[in-house]
Amino acid sequence: RCSYHEIYNEGIHDVLEYDPENKLELKEDPQKGVYVKGQTSVIVRSVGDIEKTMENGASNRHTAETKMNKDSSRSHCIFTIYIETSEARADGTELIRAGKLNLVDLAGSERQSKTQAEGIRLKEASKINLSLSALGNVISALVDGKSSHIPFRDSKLTRLLQDSLGGNTKTVMIACASPADYNYDETLSTLRYACRAK
Repeated sequence: RCSYHEIYNEGIHDVLEYDPENKLELKEDPQKGVYVKGQTSVIVRSVGDIEKTMENGASNRHTAETKMNKDSSRSHCIFTIYIETSEARADGTELIRAGKLNLVDLAGSERQSKTQAEGIRLKEASKINLSLSALGNVISALVDGKSSHIPFRDSKLTRLLQDSLGGNTKTVMIACASPADYNYDETLSTLRYACRAK
């Protein structure tokens, strides 16, 4: 099964059944860990089903034009694939194994001087930059290994990804960098950010 939601201005929205007025809540459960209450889950049986679900959700994502990007992402998105398998044991009982894969599309950090963002776009950029900073702080604290406190609660993004960043998880960061010299500062900043995720 799959779920797909975005974090827009620190509010969580289900992009599979999109309602701009319906902000979902984060909850914590001893069994499930941190989860989004009321999120839509879609049963998928093939790669084609997953792609179709992803396309349907992506069409509801917040995007807008800035001076740097015609279709700028105004939110972070998390597409989660839950995988469950069961196998019969010799004693007749079933062993169930579960895992999940989070595909996270982070909105890019923005400099107001280049995007010339104003009003709503400026507020969005501020929230994007704050949550990226919080994620960077969590990654640094985890990599450091000496921190007694990991600041997962500093943003909805880090809270949602809490069980995907620590413990026995595998994390891979793919950075999108521009070859244009005009974007040198942003490219360098992006690569430095990605370098923290060791």
